[in-house]
Amino acid sequence: MARISTQEFERVPLRVHSLMVGVPLHDVWAVDLLPWRGKVTLDEFLHEANKCTLDFCGCANLSALFTPSLLVRVLLDIRFFVGRIFGWDNESPTITTFTSRLTDADRLRSLIAPGTRDEYFHMVYRFENEQLVELFNRTAHAAALIALVETPTAYRFYFAVYVRSVSRFTPFYMTVIAPFRKLIVYPYLLRSVRARWNQAFAKS
Repeated sequence: MARISTQEFERVPLRVHSLMVGVPLHDVWAVDLLPWRGKVTLDEFLHEANKCTLDFCGCANLSALFTPSLLVRVLLDIRFFVGRIFGWDNESPTITTFTSRLTDADRLRSLIAPGTRDEYFHMVYRFENEQLVELFNRTAHAAALIALVETPTAYRFYFAVYVRSVSRFTPFYMTVIAPFRKLIVYPYLLRSVRARWNQAFAKS
């Protein structure tokens, strides 16, 4: 698993590239997964990995795919504790969500209704092999993309983060948390994805 270049990521045929025009791409990572004898979509992977943890809307719960380690949980707990003190996580009703960029065709194609809440996030869309969720609060308006692409020999899982500033505080905030994201959180999350894949599809 590794960070990949923006150029490599933009060559992958995904809807997110045209949808998120003008929104800075902060991070993009990829992890190669073991081959499987049949064709697997992202939606199938999410449901298989989360089949025992379906959320209230009947959707595969994304957080169960990204199982955090103790260290990651501690860092997230600290972040949310500080956020509660300063009101960082209060959602702004004036934010124009990324769902406003969807076409009618996108909405029809989405397997989950745009705007559906998924824990801390709101669903923008879930296609068979691509999903975008967003989060908007006083720190940033961010979106996380996951995608599963079949390669000639196996599968590749992509994870990308887009961030739009909501105030002068956003660049400072993103700079402060960058080392934790890049050195601890994202690598562990992708190791968790690989482990879930191996449990679900690498049994033979």
